[in-house]
Formats: sequence, structure tokens, C-alpha cells
Amino acid sequence: MNTDAADDRKQLGRMRIASLMEATTLAVLVFIAMPLKYAFGMPQFVSAMGPVHGLAFLFYIWMLIQSHFQFGWSAREWLRMVACAFIPLAGFINERLLKQRQDALAAA
Repeated sequence: MNTDAADDRKQLGRMRIASLMEATTLAVLVFIAMPLKYAFGMPQFVSAMGPVHGLAFLFYIWMLIQSHFQFGWSAREWLRMVACAFIPLAGFINERLLKQRQDALAAA
């Protein structure tokens, strides 16, 4: 395997991790912390999870920018991946698509 393909696979791996982290923290924030805050008056979970998700989101955007310049993704792909950061659970679908790309590089 040449160095470029190995670097591309590593970058896709980092992008997959970023996508999983962002999706997981968003899901916890939306489906656990927010209901606890509004249904049971327990805002401390949002206060704790909010900054964690913020860091995961920034990491995801940073990885997305790096990946975009490395792979030259189209505007459509770029927008899809940005949209995945705002839709709960969409990051998990995004991770599967990234895995398919990573597997395709490994097979080549």
C-alpha cells in the first residue's frame, strides 16, 4: 500500500471517530440531558453535557475541514457532512458512509 492511500485511510479513520463522538454527544444532549432538564428540572446534565458536545462538534468541524482539503470533496458531500452534525443520529449514518470509503481504499 502506498503512503498516500495509508494517509487517506488514517484521515478517514479520524473523521469516523469525530463523527461518532459528535453524534454520540448530540444524542445524549438531545435525548437524555434536555428531557431531564425540562421534564424533571435537572439542568445540571445540560450544563455538563453542553461543553462536552461543543468540544466534540469543534473536533468534528476541524476533521471535516482537514478531510475536505485532503480529499477535495464536492460541495454536496461537504454540505451533507455539515448537516449530519446538526441532525441527531445522522452522524452514525455518516460514520457508516465514511467506513465504506475507508474499506474501498483498503481494497484498492
